[in-house]
Amino acid sequence: MASHWEEFFATHLPPSDFEDNRILLKEFCDRHNKCGQRIVLVTSGGTTVPLEHNTVRFVDNFSYGTRGAASAEYFLEHGYSVVFMHRLNSLEPFTRQFNGQKFMDMLELHDRGPNTTITVKPDSVDVLAPVLASYKAAQDAGKILYVNFTTVSDYFWLLRAACECLAACGPRALLYLAAAVSDFYVPSNQMPTHKIQSGAGAPNIQLQLVPKMLAPLVSLWVPHAYVVSFKLETDESILIRKARDSLNKYKHKLVIGNALQTRRTRVVFVTSDSSYEIVLSREQILNGMEIEDIIVSNIVLNHTEFMKTHKY
Repeated sequence: MASHWEEFFATHLPPSDFEDNRILLKEFCDRHNKCGQRIVLVTSGGTTVPLEHNTVRFVDNFSYGTRGAASAEYFLEHGYSVVFMHRLNSLEPFTRQFNGQKFMDMLELHDRGPNTTITVKPDSVDVLAPVLASYKAAQDAGKILYVNFTTVSDYFWLLRAACECLAACGPRALLYLAAAVSDFYVPSNQMPTHKIQSGAGAPNIQLQLVPKMLAPLVSLWVPHAYVVSFKLETDESILIRKARDSLNKYKHKLVIGNALQTRRTRVVFVTSDSSYEIVLSREQILNGMEIEDIIVSNIVLNHTEFMKTHKY
């Protein structure tokens, strides 16, 4: 009898560019694995739940991918090669810092007819230059691969493909599952083909629970990797209990818990037998430090210890 997650793959088609992305993932992972590099898969942004096959309406969540995009930059600083699997049009490493109007305000237009030029304003050079240098260094070294998804189905197909490519890396592979994955979905065979018409009255939409892919991921797809998941709650009093329940159920290595109201300044690291907080001080906040800097530094230390005791 097929499990819930196997049924999901059997009844939902992969994204149209799936094979192209699978080839890119395999080439990237193989190249860095041959060099003995540590590779991290960072998932980022929220998944959508379509309500129609020709999708006009869908269920979404509030995630812009802030944590994933920032964390990818810090993993690069620590020498990791990064697969950045993100929601289409969510925040990305480096460009996240100059989103929208902020970037345009840094530029100067010099209109000289056919010789029009664009320059960076002098007072913006010190801000843009180090970010651009980091971006170019990562790109020139081929240290980051961008893969995007939109729907929860896209996400799961790409997640499994990325895990299968990372499996050969053994304990050097790190999964940093920061994407806000939908908990509910409309099964493909229960979805109308065309736009739901409002003239027929309010639709009766039956949502089902999304299968928990952590189970096959940890036990089958990348059994030797260091796997980190995130747990977001609005009730802080249940955060550690829910995080530890997840660890006991899926047997991965670490859950990073965060409460909705304080997620930018405080998280809690939960393992099967301990927990500790990371909290940004007022001084750190005023100095522009991001909590992802400390989160990633701690994970790198944990991953290093894990690699020492898990030979492959």
